[in-house]
This record gives sequence, C-alpha cells and structure tokens, in this order.
Amino acid sequence: MSYNNISFVLHKPQLSENIGACARSLKNFNFSKLIVINPKTLFPNDKIIATSVGAKDLIKNTKVFQNIETAINKFDCVIATTSRFRNKNIKHLTINDLKKLDFRKKTAFLFGSESSGLSNHEISYANYTLKIPTNPKFKSLNLSHSVIIISQIVSNLIATTSVNFVKSKKIKTASKIDIKKMVNLCIDNLEKKKFFKPKEKKPIMLENLRSIFYKMDLSQKEIRILSSVFASIAKKVD
Repeated sequence: MSYNNISFVLHKPQLSENIGACARSLKNFNFSKLIVINPKTLFPNDKIIATSVGAKDLIKNTKVFQNIETAINKFDCVIATTSRFRNKNIKHLTINDLKKLDFRKKTAFLFGSESSGLSNHEISYANYTLKIPTNPKFKSLNLSHSVIIISQIVSNLIATTSVNFVKSKKIKTASKIDIKKMVNLCIDNLEKKKFFKPKEKKPIMLENLRSIFYKMDLSQKEIRILSSVFASIAKKVD
C-alpha cells in the first residue's frame, strides 16, 4: 500500500490558517497530496504558507479545483467525513472500518467547510461517509484537527496492515471519471424521455441518481455494460 494513493480534499475551506495547518498535519504523517475546492480565501497566501511551517512544498503542489465533480474524477473511492447522521442510503464507516479498505486504490478523504460541513449534494459523490467519534454533547471539530486524526489513523494502517486482498488483476476498477460519463449518459437520455418531472424535484432526483452509482464499486466492464443499457434508452422502439 502507498501513501501516494491517498489524497485529502478540502471543500470550500474558509480560513487560511486552517488550510496551512491541514498541510502541516498531512506532512507529519507522510502524506503529500492535498486538494482544495473553491477556497474562500486567496490560494496560496502568506498566512497559509506561514501556518504550514515545514510543509511549503505540499502547499506548492496542492491542486485547486472549482467544483467537486472535477476534483474527484480520478479517484476510485471517496470517503466523506461528517459529524451528523444523513438520511441517505450510503454505507457509513466507523474508524475501525478503515482497516477493511483497500488503500491500493486511489482514495480521497473529503472534508467540508468550517461553517457548514458537507451538504447532501456533496455527499452524493462519495462511496462512504465517516464520522470521527467525539463527545456527543460537543461534536464540533476544527478542520485541521479532523484532518490530523484521519491522517494519523490511515498512516498507521498503511504502515502496519498486511495486504489480504486477492482481487484479480484482470478486474479494473472504474474511476470516478468513468462513472461520471456513464451517469451523464443516463441523465441525458432520461432528459430526452422527459423523465424528470415535476421540474422542482429534478435536483433531488439527480442527487439520488448520482449517489446510487458513485457509492458502488463498479468495474470498467460493468460501466461499459451499464452505458450500453442507458444508450438503448434513447432508441425508438419499432
């Protein structure tokens, strides 16, 4: 298992100090890949660099995106951190469940903004949700504290866990960009069939549809099969 397979994604971070502290935390535990989505502050800036201390190189190599869909395209697995229960059919992980994951896959840990965390829309792009156990009467964690907790735990797992996975090398896991293309094909053809009614419910219908496919562990072959099925939706029946 490799540290290079793991990325930490900050969605709409607000404070420069938190971004810098997150970078410092990641370097403490041998991670080097930080992604920032639509930061509310100029990136990079002097405060970010100052609070990153010895992790300036990590800040320099940080990738910045404007939306979550583009940011997670190349990952096999996305784990969304959350402090509250979501009324969605998505598998929830405990900290102990992390040891069951295959970190040979390209994995992203997704963190929400300091003020509002992650919305259901953003979580619909994830395979799993993950909650850090805290005092039930005081659940709020600073963004950089959440990052350092997860990075320490995952670093320890990578360093100590033996690989037990025997999945055939012939089976290629579909990337998020493969899933995105398939979902867009499905949506386009459903649009042609005027499926999304009433219009005011379309956003939540799209969110639920996306969530179904993004949380599945699909192979490239399965993506091709489903894409063929969805392509047939647009064909006229004689």
